[in-house]
Amino acid sequence: MTPFAIAGVQMHVAATHENVSAMTHKIDLAMARFPWVQMLLFSELAPYGPLPSNHPADLDAVLWSFQEKAREHNIWIIPGSLFVQEAERLYNESVVINPQGEIVARYRKMFPFAPYEHGVTGGDQFLVFDVPDVGRFGLSICYDIWFPETTRQLASMGAEVLLHPVLTGTIDRDIELSIARSTAAMFQCYVFDINGLGAGGTGRSCVIGPSGNIIYQAAGQEEIVPIEVDFDMVRRQRATGLRGLGQTLKSFRDRNCSFPIYSEHFDQRYLDSLGGLTMPAQGTREGIGVPPPSSFLTEPIQEDAQTPANKINMTTK
Repeated sequence: MTPFAIAGVQMHVAATHENVSAMTHKIDLAMARFPWVQMLLFSELAPYGPLPSNHPADLDAVLWSFQEKAREHNIWIIPGSLFVQEAERLYNESVVINPQGEIVARYRKMFPFAPYEHGVTGGDQFLVFDVPDVGRFGLSICYDIWFPETTRQLASMGAEVLLHPVLTGTIDRDIELSIARSTAAMFQCYVFDINGLGAGGTGRSCVIGPSGNIIYQAAGQEEIVPIEVDFDMVRRQRATGLRGLGQTLKSFRDRNCSFPIYSEHFDQRYLDSLGGLTMPAQGTREGIGVPPPSSFLTEPIQEDAQTPANKINMTTK
């Protein structure tokens, strides 16, 4: 067994003032209560909440607070995410801090929750990182998990644990919980799906095992959720199958089919017919009376279309 202990922190997040001091207090509390924990994961946008206007332009001092705590407690810290301005673009960015207090990796959310997460640009680089002598971790943020291609890429790069900070305060949280379970089962990995409270979400954080089983699901109060994961179990299951059955990663590797949807030649007239990615208006009739798919699609593409190469950010420390 290769054990490693991760604690998700579900805490109240304010929208109009900083939460960094509360987060550093939670780090101290977590380590006082659970000194065996080796990594802490906070929810999406936990340091300053969901409003970009509340996030400071200079984040160095903010990150330094977490870097000092990582060194003090000899732990890995993923402090949720922050809005980062770069030139004319705004990104939703998460960082990985190692026990030496170094920022070893950065990840930008690929799928902003459009049209609600207005004005945020999606990132284009996947992120996996290694904890020496333990295993490989993948990082994605909130809405990313609704697009299984993101986790498929991370799993294909060897990610054994998906760290997934979220900010969900909407009525689709129950669907996200189902997606978290499905993701863990499809890609045979642990999923740490950590939500906030208040302006940071409706809670119900969960940790899912590589068989799709719920290891723990929080309710609607502040909680620290420490879970020890077993990397040997992930590796055994990927080799022999979920419950000795489906070996999904190997089946995907050995497939005979290609996926024309990823080809630049794919006929996407049906997708274009769905309209723009815009906020619904009161009484909108968008989507009513739309012609059926048969009005748009032509014969399937016969060419051997391959998925285009993706940019990859792979950090090993």
